[in-house]
Amino acid sequence: MSRVAAVHPVLPDHRYPQREITELFAEVCLGPEGKHQLLRRLHSSAQVGSRHLALPLERYRDLDDFGAANDAFIEAAVDLGSRAVLGALERAGLRPEDVDLIVSTTVTGVAVPSIEARIATLIGLRPDVRRVPLLGLGCLGGAAGIARVHDYLLGHPGHVAVLLSVELCSLTLQRHDRSTANLVASGLFGDGAAAVVLTGSDREAAAGVTWDGPQVLDSRSHLYPGTERAMGWDIGATGLKIVLGAEVPALVEQQLGGDVHGFLGDHGLTVDDIAFWVCHPGGPKVLEAVESVLDLPADALKVTWESLAEVGNLSSASVLHVLHDTMEAGAQEPGAPGLLLAMGPGFCSELVLLRW
Repeated sequence: MSRVAAVHPVLPDHRYPQREITELFAEVCLGPEGKHQLLRRLHSSAQVGSRHLALPLERYRDLDDFGAANDAFIEAAVDLGSRAVLGALERAGLRPEDVDLIVSTTVTGVAVPSIEARIATLIGLRPDVRRVPLLGLGCLGGAAGIARVHDYLLGHPGHVAVLLSVELCSLTLQRHDRSTANLVASGLFGDGAAAVVLTGSDREAAAGVTWDGPQVLDSRSHLYPGTERAMGWDIGATGLKIVLGAEVPALVEQQLGGDVHGFLGDHGLTVDDIAFWVCHPGGPKVLEAVESVLDLPADALKVTWESLAEVGNLSSASVLHVLHDTMEAGAQEPGAPGLLLAMGPGFCSELVLLRW
């Protein structure tokens, strides 16, 4: 097994209430003849109260070029990523030179060298640190990243690994896309980052340091054939154009129940045995579908709903923010099982079994 030693979430400094973001999007992307009432209704139904943005709100009026947006992504991602990794290591009582593996995940910008490479020397990681950049997992990336780091630590039980997620969804702004999918996405997704420090079973905390995060026991991935157009990007001259099908909540209803019940059953568990749920906040309809298909108690996804309202959907970083908030709540009994889960482009799911 491996253990979550620390999680450190980071948000950009620029925070705005949903209504201000809605009005700017209406001005920049719809114009005076656009569907303003529909936009306001969709943004309101997202149940997002505020969001953090990589740039000051007024700068988005001038962000009309993919290259300029991607340059802004790299600059902000290096800053937020550095802060996230250093913060997580400090929480874990570790130093940058202790890190043996760093995995980064993002879907909202392109960087070569990748983000973790750009921050490695900046924050003092060793020259021989192993690096694995993940691109394209989207909302799945936080859960899948923990799962893949866990796989690595099973073979390297004395190592320290870091997962870094940086997602700057606002910088994918498409000013000429008036599709319903873009109107929905523009009200749902926010910007943020998070880093998780995980350690192998043979690694012990330094004297005076307590790692009180959960153990990672196992994971399961499921890719659903024929669902490629449910979620993702269409990539063109203007950058990253959202693909977001109305069928996503139905896919959750159709697929997630069997995945969860089968995975838990292989470990001698049922849904009723799960003491805490660390769920990606995909949006109100998705969360309602998760609650329905798993027949969860009313408060099972309370932390997830709160995260959605406070910062929006941060793509791969969101489930890591929810994990942090769950750990901070500190209500878990020793030995209590938990499930971390997310769904994303593919269309697919990732389940991670935890134990406190």
